[in-house]
Amino acid sequence: MNTSIQDYNNSQNDTDKEICDQLFTIIHKNLPDAENKIWHAHPVWFLEGNPIVGYHKLKKCVRLLFWSGQSFEEEKLVNEGSFKAAEFRYTSAEQINEEDLKRWLKKATEIQWDYKNIVKRKGVLERLK
Repeated sequence: MNTSIQDYNNSQNDTDKEICDQLFTIIHKNLPDAENKIWHAHPVWFLEGNPIVGYHKLKKCVRLLFWSGQSFEEEKLVNEGSFKAAEFRYTSAEQINEEDLKRWLKKATEIQWDYKNIVKRKGVLERLK
């Protein structure tokens, strides 16, 4: 495990650490070629420099975020923000459905919007895949 991500997970309370550890394990297993690091203070996975999935602690939950998730057509994912991101919020590790998460991760590799160059394009997103 990336030591900075392990440090992030270890800094959570027991319930949230369990959620974070499970998310890390499933994401890492299903995205073996993705770069992972702490980005903007949270664990994020990248393909070719483009952020695709990450998680972080909010006040009452751990939020799993897919940067291109609005394009996945998954009813369990909730739209987030004004771009293409979608999220799922966890309050316990029992809520993690590995089959759903694996399907979302597969879609994350197949459906990508170019967040890497969003600043260069002045906020305009272009579809990569």
